[in-house]
Amino acid sequence: MKIPPSRTDRGIALIIVMTVLLMLSILAGGFAYSMKVETRLAQNQGHEDEMEWLARSGVELARYVLSLQLSLSREPWDSLNQKWAGGVGVTNEALADITLENNPLGNGIFSIKIIDQERKFNINAADIMILQQAMTLLGVDAADSPTIVDSILDWRDPDDDPHLSGVESRFYQSLNPPYYAKDGPIDDISELLFINGITPELYGGAGYDTNAFETPSMVGATVVAGSVNNPMTIGGLGGAPSVAGGLKELFCAISGPQVNINTASASVLQLIPGIDPNVAQGILTFRAGPDGVEGNEDDIPFRQPQDLINVPGVNRQFAGQLSRYFTVRSTTFEVLVETRLGSYKRYYAAMLKRVSARDVQILYFHPI
Repeated sequence: MKIPPSRTDRGIALIIVMTVLLMLSILAGGFAYSMKVETRLAQNQGHEDEMEWLARSGVELARYVLSLQLSLSREPWDSLNQKWAGGVGVTNEALADITLENNPLGNGIFSIKIIDQERKFNINAADIMILQQAMTLLGVDAADSPTIVDSILDWRDPDDDPHLSGVESRFYQSLNPPYYAKDGPIDDISELLFINGITPELYGGAGYDTNAFETPSMVGATVVAGSVNNPMTIGGLGGAPSVAGGLKELFCAISGPQVNINTASASVLQLIPGIDPNVAQGILTFRAGPDGVEGNEDDIPFRQPQDLINVPGVNRQFAGQLSRYFTVRSTTFEVLVETRLGSYKRYYAAMLKRVSARDVQILYFHPI
């Protein structure tokens, strides 16, 4: 005789079936999500490869522009009104037809920005006087300045003997984590962050975040990276700073030994002994031409450092003393490339060295 199942048994069976269905649904959903992620990753990898080649095409365009500027231009100087710098000054026909922004290629678009490194002072060529002036401009307390300056010198020099207020590897080995002093030339300006006394604020300006991803702006005359270009207000370091940004706005690690007087900022110009804010502003005003705006047709670039004699407040003797710090040519250029592929956007950086019109070398290339 067959005994019919009780209501309790039927309820348990129903719960088991529902539980199994729920588990199967979760597994199916997880599998579908996993497949979606794998598909997206595969697509992204394809995009990354294509965007890298877009970026490399941007670097090649920069090499071409820098080569043409040197070989075809009748201007034996580099200035902010020229094509490579995004200027709209008078140029030859070959350069006039080239655009640095929104260049279509294949399925993507790339834009480039070229920044000469000679607009800053090479940190490896900076002596005690230049470094001390930088501390003054950045508002570093006079009591802290010798420690920072000597520590920079110790980081660069090849020996293990500290300067009077500096430190060498023995100090850095006591830190957590420990590391050694470079005892050699600085290869990247961010190395300054490893040097005793240099804070992120002193390096990059107020609010600078060493962990923040820096996205360069490809539009306009200024390269914007995070909040680095905000007016600097370093609290507790000493007097009010007179320049925007930090050490990275004054110095670079790869460039010629002289500063390009046609591209340097007023802040960088004030690193040079004898150049006060008035003389620095006079230099900018002179090269900007009658309209007072740099980057257009009426700019008056310096053709040689000795032309400083035309700046109010600079006499012939002073101009002669300053000329050893300056050049009117740039040889090292950073290239920032923005690539776009549909809704995807990536940034890349390269460093170029222009040896001659036929030899523009790529020193490095990497995503940022």
